[in-house]
Amino acid sequence: MRPFDNVEKYIAFLDRADRATWQKPDEVVSALGLAGEETVVDLGAGSGYFTFRLAKALPRGKVIAADTEPEMVRHIHHRTMTEGIPNVAATLIKPDDPGVPPAADLVFLCDVLHHVADRSAWLGRLVAEMRPGGRFVLIEFKEGNLPEGPPASVKLARAQLMELLTKAGLSLVSEQVQLLPYQTFLVFQKPG
Repeated sequence: MRPFDNVEKYIAFLDRADRATWQKPDEVVSALGLAGEETVVDLGAGSGYFTFRLAKALPRGKVIAADTEPEMVRHIHHRTMTEGIPNVAATLIKPDDPGVPPAADLVFLCDVLHHVADRSAWLGRLVAEMRPGGRFVLIEFKEGNLPEGPPASVKLARAQLMELLTKAGLSLVSEQVQLLPYQTFLVFQKPG
């Protein structure tokens, strides 16, 4: 499900200035409570909208920006090289394998799960790849007709998200109920 055929237009759409008013990227990164030395996987990183903000919050850590689109991986890699950002690694993943490295402390997934075809199998594989005690952050658009987000027909209800993630083996540890106006923000953990 790509809103634009043209990669440059898609990147411009993802990085548009007005997105920050409702996506609140700096507040989201702050809410993660990072110590600064973790390894974070930005899964479905797209243009790197969160990748580069996460990198700033991890001066002694690392961000692995993973995406299934080679153009997005190239875009992130190019930006890390031209801007001299040493703690970001861009990696291409397969649509059916999240490819979470065992060293990951946190897996961050924003506005991606509704794109995944076989969610149960994909999440099962993701959880199997995660290290025990690792955290999983999920941000997805709420149901209904909202000013932002995908069509209502592809949105996932909070109850559906909870069922998918608990069946995959994760436990809910916190939820940011008030932070984002159009999105659900859930934090899970893999039992250790």
